[in-house]
Amino acid sequence: MAKRLVPLLNRVLVEKIVPPSKTHAGILLPEKSTKLNSGKVVAVGAGIRDKQGNLIPVSVKEGDTVLLPEYGGTQVKLADKEYHLYRDEDILGTLHE
Repeated sequence: MAKRLVPLLNRVLVEKIVPPSKTHAGILLPEKSTKLNSGKVVAVGAGIRDKQGNLIPVSVKEGDTVLLPEYGGTQVKLADKEYHLYRDEDILGTLHE
């Protein structure tokens, strides 16, 4: 049975990116050099409404690579994969190549 999680309001579902622990040549990297809190946006909510009832859309879209806070978010496990739910305002920024 396939499950699909659709975030509500201004929530963003993120799959954290696990950095490689060794280089292509086989050199093991220290844990500190591989730690970057980033993730790929899997799903976004519709947004939140202000006091006048106007919809404020979420600032990221599916497929974006985002910078995440060190702590926070709600851990969700679906089909043996680990995801995190964050509010739109908790995401620190987007990463571009």
